[in-house]
Amino acid sequence: MSTKNHVWRRAAFAVVLAATGCTYTTDEPSPSPVSPDPLAPLETQVRLFMDEGAVAAVVQIRWPQGEWSKAYGVRDLESRTPAQTTDRVQIASVTKTMTAVAVLKLVDDHLIGLDDPVNDVIPGFKAALKPPGPVTVRQLLSHTSGMPEVNDALPHDIDFRPVLSRPMTMERGLQLAGTLPWTAFSVGSFKYSNTNYLALGLLVQTLRHKPFVQVMQEQVFEPLGLKNTSLDRIDLHETGLLHGYVTLRGERIDTTDNISGVGNPAGGAVSTVADMNRFMAGLFQGRALSAATLREMKTSPGFAPYGLGLWEHADGCSVQSRHEARGSFWDYQTVAVSSGDGRYQAAMTVTTPPLPTEFEDESAQNKRELLNGQIESTLNEALDRICGQINVSAHDCPTAVSGTVPTTSVPCLAAVRKSRPAGVISRLSPLITRIRPLWAARCSHSASSSLLGSSCSR
Repeated sequence: MSTKNHVWRRAAFAVVLAATGCTYTTDEPSPSPVSPDPLAPLETQVRLFMDEGAVAAVVQIRWPQGEWSKAYGVRDLESRTPAQTTDRVQIASVTKTMTAVAVLKLVDDHLIGLDDPVNDVIPGFKAALKPPGPVTVRQLLSHTSGMPEVNDALPHDIDFRPVLSRPMTMERGLQLAGTLPWTAFSVGSFKYSNTNYLALGLLVQTLRHKPFVQVMQEQVFEPLGLKNTSLDRIDLHETGLLHGYVTLRGERIDTTDNISGVGNPAGGAVSTVADMNRFMAGLFQGRALSAATLREMKTSPGFAPYGLGLWEHADGCSVQSRHEARGSFWDYQTVAVSSGDGRYQAAMTVTTPPLPTEFEDESAQNKRELLNGQIESTLNEALDRICGQINVSAHDCPTAVSGTVPTTSVPCLAAVRKSRPAGVISRLSPLITRIRPLWAARCSHSASSSLLGSSCSR
């Protein structure tokens, strides 16, 4: 299928999401601040995921006054042990946001600057990739380097098992991507590429003089209390593990073994919804990076709603934006969301219904993309409902409109929305909801959902 047709098919899915409300709220009135259960619509939507064949779904919501979590479905289709809220899962490109923190710590520690070129710093970068010019840390983090997508260099065979059985090291990834052209024309524009984060992993271990996995453990996982997050190979016999499945010519294949992504900075992390929320809270509450560097991380260098390892999303309860980490494998869809001030988080992972790869059935990938978009909408709408219940008296509205405090009562909420600054995201938020899949025009659509993950297409 041509790229043009593929783009507009994804756009059509975006229109479907917009027209149907994707979850459950399009035709409902604005939530009342005294609504008895703001999480009921979320539970309804997750039950729909399960009715449509999802193997499992795990979700956790956190807000200043409390926390809620629930698991649905089963850990695996063999034992059919019920899923638990503490279960671990492969989180795909949510890993990129964690890797971005490790990279930005290099900036905080004055080991490199955001706008410094990496061509002569990353081992093998120039020889393997033949960059058309200087490439900066900022360009790698924001997917504006124009770098070729490593998954486009992998076989596109219907039988995906050989690809999943071979480790994708950072060095091998750069070598593979180097077999594809990297044109000067592509530099500076948003083009989602897993290869950017393979290169960043090499940058981290080069400047820290330690293996990438060790750096992540010492600089990101341990300081933020992520006790159930790792980049190691999964023990398939461990309890508390969500198994994933893909079909091959009608046969269901257990694809849980993560040998292809072990230690991978683009999509190799295994975590829990609680750890993902813990990570996002620590990041946006200022416990991971300096205030100046966190501002850079939140800022998009171009038109795309993507900063330095983060997606941007309008917040229905604040003049600030929310920020997201999103990941997609063939067998898992994962989204983690946080308010800009780190007071609210929501994370959900869904074990995708067993489907063929796009190499066997192109429509299967569209179903995965739709599911990922529904998860994102569901979480953001749930956060809107929760913060909408926090009682802010009418006399606080002028203060809230000024942006000094978040506001959540219905009258004040309307005032805040009306008073949003005229930034790109604020002005175009409704449009972005509809055209976000157009960014997928620049995503790899080969093995990106299986090997390294792709959040660009959501």
